[in-house]
Amino acid sequence: MNNFNVGIVGATGMVGQRFITLLEDHPWFNIVVLAASPRSAGKKYKDIMGDRWAMSSPIPEFIGEMMVEDASNVDKIAAMVDFIFCAVDMDKQAIKDLEEAYAKAEVPVVSNNSAHRTTPDVPMVIPEINPEHLEVIAAQRKRLGVSRGFIAVKPNCSIQSYVPVFQALKEYGPKEAVICTYQAISGAGKTFESWPEMVDNVIPYIGGEEEKSEQEPLKIWGQVKDGIIVKAALPLISAQCIRVAALDGHMAAVSVRFDKKPTIDEMIQKLNSYEGRPQTLKLPSAPKQFIKYMIEDNRPQTRLDRDYENGMGICVGRLREDHIYDYKFVALSHNTVRGAAGGAVLIAELLAADHYITKK
Repeated sequence: MNNFNVGIVGATGMVGQRFITLLEDHPWFNIVVLAASPRSAGKKYKDIMGDRWAMSSPIPEFIGEMMVEDASNVDKIAAMVDFIFCAVDMDKQAIKDLEEAYAKAEVPVVSNNSAHRTTPDVPMVIPEINPEHLEVIAAQRKRLGVSRGFIAVKPNCSIQSYVPVFQALKEYGPKEAVICTYQAISGAGKTFESWPEMVDNVIPYIGGEEEKSEQEPLKIWGQVKDGIIVKAALPLISAQCIRVAALDGHMAAVSVRFDKKPTIDEMIQKLNSYEGRPQTLKLPSAPKQFIKYMIEDNRPQTRLDRDYENGMGICVGRLREDHIYDYKFVALSHNTVRGAAGGAVLIAELLAADHYITKK
């Protein structure tokens, strides 16, 4: 695979920082542009970040010396890259406009943002689940009047733990689910130092998360028809989303009813053996085992298990029968790796492998 020149637009935020750590030694992707707001433009990345750098490893030396570009200077950045990752912190309409400007400048955009997740011809992909949705890119390019540019998005971090479980059990027809997510503070771009109010605390509200948790899975399980993605009707999902005092890792407690009730042994076998195209293609960021079932009564645990498969795998446990629904279980994903930057990197790898992203 040829090396691709990559830009990170929104490089100073939490997800942008995670992109940097994941791409530092990536075998396919070379970081050549860091972009952020106008107030950061023209300065070295290390001088901008200072104590804002929140990753456990230090800023890579070559990254620290890079001059940051103004993200709104689309034409300049477009001339330098083969594609971009986008993780900007802006008004939703401004994000839409910026991402479309890059796409119309013939730059593929792999977005961590929510702005285009409901756009009917923009694929929202978990690569192990719905890679066929990339087919809609042809219709999107026609709408935008481009031959090379497009937008593809990663789903919300809150759904990354339980949607893979339902996918692995799809043949049994999951039809109703009640879900409560317990979400880490890094999902809000925070650390305990920057958000001391979260120490020893739980906040039972995260703006917009419950709607995303209920609706985004239906687009993932939808079908491409006539140039758009038509959402699935089932399963019906009722979600509550709670912010908890954990740095990284989103956990979901799930109760589910099936059309055809499986046995526990059947479910565990399906979970442990499930794989998708990233595993078949052996993409660089793909976990070898996507989903792992843990037999211990007290697992998965956020701090112990969020880094499973370098943060790209899903851990499931506490599967048991329920006296109202069929079964209940707990699932865990790393919100800034699988749920954000890592998930977007895996999408880009799939796009490159399938020749939607090409060298200029």
